[in-house]
Amino acid sequence: KHMRPLIRLIQKTYRMVDPLEGKRVMHNVASLSWLQAITYVLPVIILPYLFRVIGPERFGRVAFAQAFVQYFIILTDYGFSVSATKEISLCHDDNVRISRVFSAVMTVKIALAFLSFLILSGVVYFVPKFRSDWMVYVLSFGAVAGGAIFPVWFFQGTERMRYIARLNIIGEFAFVFCILLFVQGPQDYLKVPLIGSSVLLVTGLAGQYILWSKFGMSFRWPGYKDIRRQLKAGWDVFISVVAINAYTTTRVFAVGLLTNNTLTGFYSIAERISGAIQTFPLSSFSQAIFPRLSKIFHRNKAAAFEIMRHIQLITIVISLICLPVFFLLAPLIVKLVCGGTYPAAVLSLRFLLVSVFFISSNAFRVQFLLVCGKTDIYSKIHVSMAMIGLPLIIIFIYAFSYAGAAMATAVIEAGVFAITYFTIKNLKF
Repeated sequence: KHMRPLIRLIQKTYRMVDPLEGKRVMHNVASLSWLQAITYVLPVIILPYLFRVIGPERFGRVAFAQAFVQYFIILTDYGFSVSATKEISLCHDDNVRISRVFSAVMTVKIALAFLSFLILSGVVYFVPKFRSDWMVYVLSFGAVAGGAIFPVWFFQGTERMRYIARLNIIGEFAFVFCILLFVQGPQDYLKVPLIGSSVLLVTGLAGQYILWSKFGMSFRWPGYKDIRRQLKAGWDVFISVVAINAYTTTRVFAVGLLTNNTLTGFYSIAERISGAIQTFPLSSFSQAIFPRLSKIFHRNKAAAFEIMRHIQLITIVISLICLPVFFLLAPLIVKLVCGGTYPAAVLSLRFLLVSVFFISSNAFRVQFLLVCGKTDIYSKIHVSMAMIGLPLIIIFIYAFSYAGAAMATAVIEAGVFAITYFTIKNLKF
């Protein structure tokens, strides 16, 4: 009985979309939801195993290295997950134009991956903290190379999400199987980044094979104009993603720098749990709706705005139903994963769940800025919050140890929510 208003809201929103478009979106949501469901369930199995087998200290080392290489993943993506996805979605019937986009984007991504490896090598060689664990960083770098060659932006732009889902589901199962088979004690902790990187590299190569065999894609050396156009199209989004990660990925990195590997391990667990809750199923729906909403906006701006508004309202209602349950169960969740009661980890998880509410309640408003081409506003919002958020994270970590990073996150996401809400409210269509 209490769910009827939500069901009616969902039905009303679905009727606002053309039936064929709605069917395509729901098919893509289903494909990506399978992926998100599996990536939601598998960490429940593998995280407690890893945490207990290799120990919190070595788990923290791996988490710190993964946070570090995440910066290079951002660099190699360069905003193409948005800019190239949008361009592909608007020209998916023009094979010549698609090939030009593909060639330019892949050339830039591979060049940035090579530059990333040079930077990583320099940091590992010259900085003592990194040099002492150099193998962890080198083995973790495979995630950068795998992400660079995996054409997720192409599959999203052509609305062929099933390929993303299938490849990643196979990869997730392969990762869990290899971890359970080869990681048997603390001495095996280096195998964790090795297995993760190997799986991502194979997945990336498989994605390229599908691109060439199923879609008949061809590579031609792009001209300077094509490369420059793609760099320009992705710039605002790239700056925004860098800014966003200044107060997201940097949390684990800052905890690792300012505390120790053991505390980094505990905080990383809280982040991964909250990340799974945030991702499923919001991420799959967000990825599926973006290319289709871009097409609708191209035809009818007001209709696209109304659809976004209804989808965001549905997300808020679902968050208000689900998140309080996870908030109350936080001690039990931490105990199941970590094997003990850790009050600071519980507190971190609860503050991160507060931030998840603001993120979920803002996700489609933020995305709509990209849909309607307001990438400059999108960039300014996140750059401004990064300038405030990064010092706030450092101050809070100094004051409250690793739980301070979660507290700062809740404050930052509340700020992003408020700014975005009033920005969208003042847009006219």
